[in-house]
Amino acid sequence: MALSTDELALITRHKTELDSRSLNDELLLRYYLGRQRVEQLGMAIPPNMRRFLTIANWCRVVVDTIDNRQQVRSLILPGEETADPELRAIWDANNMTSHVGMFNRDRMIYGRSFMSVGTNEANQALPLVRVESPRELNAIVDVRRESMSSAARFYGTTAQGRGPTQVTLYLPNETVWASRDGSLGDWSEVDRDPHGLGVVPVVMHLNRRASGGWEGESQMSDTIPHVDGAARSLTNLQFAQEAHGIPRMWMTGVAKGDFVDQDGKPIPQFEAYFDAIQMLTSKDAKVGQLDAADLKNFETSLNIYRTEAANANGFPASFFGITSANPPTEGSIRAEEARLVRSVETQNDEVGMTVGWIGGLALRFARGEWVEGNRVQVDWFDPSTPTVSQREDALAKRRAAGVLSREGYWDELGWSEARKAKERAYFEAESADTLLTNLLRPVAGDAPVGA
Repeated sequence: MALSTDELALITRHKTELDSRSLNDELLLRYYLGRQRVEQLGMAIPPNMRRFLTIANWCRVVVDTIDNRQQVRSLILPGEETADPELRAIWDANNMTSHVGMFNRDRMIYGRSFMSVGTNEANQALPLVRVESPRELNAIVDVRRESMSSAARFYGTTAQGRGPTQVTLYLPNETVWASRDGSLGDWSEVDRDPHGLGVVPVVMHLNRRASGGWEGESQMSDTIPHVDGAARSLTNLQFAQEAHGIPRMWMTGVAKGDFVDQDGKPIPQFEAYFDAIQMLTSKDAKVGQLDAADLKNFETSLNIYRTEAANANGFPASFFGITSANPPTEGSIRAEEARLVRSVETQNDEVGMTVGWIGGLALRFARGEWVEGNRVQVDWFDPSTPTVSQREDALAKRRAAGVLSREGYWDELGWSEARKAKERAYFEAESADTLLTNLLRPVAGDAPVGA
């Protein structure tokens, strides 16, 4: 079956929209990797000093810190209180614990991220869930219905490095695979899967989406100006170290002929600099030293950038290198991280909706029927820094007062379902041992065994 005119036009539209974002996507990736080119280094730096450009990669700090605090604990079906074992099996089979990290980094770097679900021919009960690159996949949204009408993933290159040569077109009721040869001419159909799902098997998440639009914003956008400013200061610092940071020597009453060895050959400049006093014989020669410049102002400017970056992101200042002489206490750690923790909790709510949709879509592939309202709830681990003594003290008091169950205690500790299942097995084993011991223990007045 050949591609229709509408399908070819749809592929062209997807490719045009994807290409329009490519330059900005490349720039954002470079900022995350710390390989960006700072356009304006300042008037004091000559062009040949660009090789000394130094990047304070706070963009990676922002992205990785938030990602490290977003850990999924379990997926729960509507009306249930505990993790669903079928969803857990799908999660584990697709290594989603690590893949959600890629999904999170994509949304924070590019402002958008994607996951797709497909049939697993080897085991239909465990559908394939994959994180798709935002630099390869584009989605078109039906604004009125607020649902995805189509998506296309472009990939593959020729031997000359040209591309893309392959495209997967995701439609509500079928998925189409097409390709083109090395000349990158027209697309021709390779395969077609009329799945009849009724929805596009791709889920998109937009970071910091504003009402009235379907565009996301990078989590690094507030940090990028401060990173550029810090790069200028650090590069200027290197230049100042070379030009003014080392004490300079001055001499009067000397000539080039004074700096020769016993054979009359000129002495290397570096050696002459350190041996000048021993070599000068003229009575009129004078030697002195200029004081080195104080570079403290660079530290001050960097601390300003650090503080502004921390304030813009709601991070503790210590995350950007501002530390105090006294080690922080548990209470001060929680107080400093209050804005960060609340921000991560808010992002968990938003990302949880997307991951919940993926869970519902995966169960549709596995069972052949939709979850009620497609409402799969995502339970997250506590994003705050663990303060074990405070938490244990509070939980022990609640447990002693009888307002917290054993299972609730475990939930508050942040244990996974696997960890809780292991503890239940341990308790059952202990109970069995205690029962057996009580049965074998002789009662007072009984004759000893074997008497």
